[in-house]
Amino acid sequence: MASVSDQTSKGLAIIAGRGDLPRLLAEACKASGREYVVVEFENIPLDWAFSHPVIHAIFEQTGQLITDLQNASCQEIVMVGAMNREKIDTGKLDEKGLELAIILADTMKAGDDNTLSSIIKFFELNGFDVLAAHDVLPSLIPRAGVLTNAKPSNDDIFDTSRAAQIVNGLGALDIGQGAVVGQGVCLGLESIQGTDAMLRFVMNNHEDYAPDPNGGRGVLLKAPKPAQDLRVDLPAIGPDTIQNAHKALLAGVVIEAGGVMVLRRTETVKLANDLGLFLWVRPKE
Repeated sequence: MASVSDQTSKGLAIIAGRGDLPRLLAEACKASGREYVVVEFENIPLDWAFSHPVIHAIFEQTGQLITDLQNASCQEIVMVGAMNREKIDTGKLDEKGLELAIILADTMKAGDDNTLSSIIKFFELNGFDVLAAHDVLPSLIPRAGVLTNAKPSNDDIFDTSRAAQIVNGLGALDIGQGAVVGQGVCLGLESIQGTDAMLRFVMNNHEDYAPDPNGGRGVLLKAPKPAQDLRVDLPAIGPDTIQNAHKALLAGVVIEAGGVMVLRRTETVKLANDLGLFLWVRPKE
C-alpha cells in the first residue's frame, strides 16, 4: 500500500461515492494511522466500509452531517467516487440542507464543474478544507512517461494528438473527459454515461470506422477539463479501463500527466503488459 500524505494531522472525512477510490483512500489512511472517517450515504451502500469508522448520512440533512463531522474532529474533506444526481426529498431537508439545495438548483443546469465548485465553496464556508484525492494519496498521479513494455507507434501518437484536441473541446463545454480516436477518426466520445459505456460502443463499432488493417488500432485518451478544479471529479483509470480498451481492440490508453489518477497502478500496468497495450502518461501540451 502506497503511503498516505503526512503533511497534515487534521481529521479527514472521505465523502464516498461508488467505485474503488473511496476504499483505496480509506485503506491508505487506516494503514498510515491517519485520523479519518468515511461518510456513507443511505442510497450509496458501501460493502467495504464495515472495517472503517463511518458516519451514516442523508443527502438532505446536510446540517446533521456537518455536526457529525465536527464531532468527529474532521477539518478536511475529500469527495471521491461516482454519485448520481439525486432527487431531493424536500420533506427531509434541514436548514443547511435547504441552503445547499438552493445553491445546487442554481448551478446544476450549468454543468458538473459549476455544481462541484458550488459544493466545494459551501463546505469551505462551513469551516472545512477540501482536498484532492491525490493530496491524500500522492501516488495516484503517475509521472510522465510510458509505464508499459509496449510503446505508442507513430500512428498512435497521431491519433493521440487528435484525441487531445477533441477532449479539450469536450472539456471546455463541460461534457466529458475522454475520447477514442483510431486512424484519425473519432470513434467515441465520453459523456455522462462514462468511459466504460463509450468503450462498449467502440467495441461494437470499431471495425466499421477504422477499416485499414495496417493502420492505427486506436487509442483512448483521458484528461481533465481545461478549467477544472482538480480537487473533485478528477478523471481516473484502472484495470477495468485497460480490460475494456482491450475488448475495444485499441492499441493503448493515454492519460494527461498531472491530471488523471491511476487506481491500483501495479495491477493496471501488469494487465496492460499482459494484454499488449501501452499506457502512456503524456505531458500536457
